[in-house]
Amino acid sequence: MLSKTKKAEILKDLKDKVAKQKAMVFVDFTGLKVKDISRLRKELKKNQNEMKVAKKTLVNLALKEKNLEIAKDKLPGEVALIFGYADEVSPAKTVYQFSKTNPALKILGGFMENKFKEIEEIMALAQLPGREELLARLAGSINAPIYNFVYALSYNIKGLVYILSNIKK
Repeated sequence: MLSKTKKAEILKDLKDKVAKQKAMVFVDFTGLKVKDISRLRKELKKNQNEMKVAKKTLVNLALKEKNLEIAKDKLPGEVALIFGYADEVSPAKTVYQFSKTNPALKILGGFMENKFKEIEEIMALAQLPGREELLARLAGSINAPIYNFVYALSYNIKGLVYILSNIKK
């Protein structure tokens, strides 16, 4: 049983984390081993994310402070919050990748842009390519017309040389 002062500390910590997060993902970790939870925390930390386990009543109080509402039936089991501080996609991606190898971890939903997102939306977001890959694709798309133009010009010159060499024979 937690004392009132301990609950107040946890609530204050949760409120701070909710205030500075860019995205929040809820997961059910029922049945997950301690070593797996530790591994998940390490993976999350690499991407400037954090996992916090707290009582649902304290979570709801912290969310109300930021005018975020979630139905109690959306959070079954033992719930942990994954906070994303760097960007909106990395917590969902990390949790999704981890849940592939650890089926005991279940994504329940999350908040992005202060709106609750269902499981399907979080999963779709997690499967998007990363920022670097999207930038590489954009650069390739921008570069493609220029490359094709240069290739077309060089092909005409190659064709002329080929015709001239055949005439010479």
